Amino acid sequence: MGSVRKASAWLGLVDDNDDERYYDDDYSEGTDSGDAWVTDPRVKVATDTAEEKGRRIGTVTPDSFRDARAIGELFREGVPVIMNLTAMEAGDAKRVVDFAAGLIFGLRGSIERVSTRVFLLTPANTEIVNGDPSAHRTDGFFNQS
Repeated sequence: MGSVRKASAWLGLVDDNDDERYYDDDYSEGTDSGDAWVTDPRVKVATDTAEEKGRRIGTVTPDSFRDARAIGELFREGVPVIMNLTAMEAGDAKRVVDFAAGLIFGLRGSIERVSTRVFLLTPANTEIVNGDPSAHRTDGFFNQS
């Protein structure tokens, strides 16, 4: 949606029909792929078994700042969240990052940039294991002399 259309919708001059783009004709409620849908179909988390064991990671690809609520709901439940902001305009993406920064500050979590416009939000009780080779021990199996 363009800036003029957004401004017109905000002022009430035109109808805001953004919600229509979330509902595809191909979506049918009878199909169950095993994924648990949370809040809206663009937010997926793991199956019920993973939820029971506390092994869930949410992925959210917001289209606008309005979708930041889904990020907050998952993070508040203690679920690590991967935010993919590549589909957003730069201004909205900055607002979502600011929202996420406040969220992690308030709930004592952490935020890490995974790639350009993709971020990982982790709750306070979650440890991020880095795959960096320099972080591994130097007296291990491969350093036998």
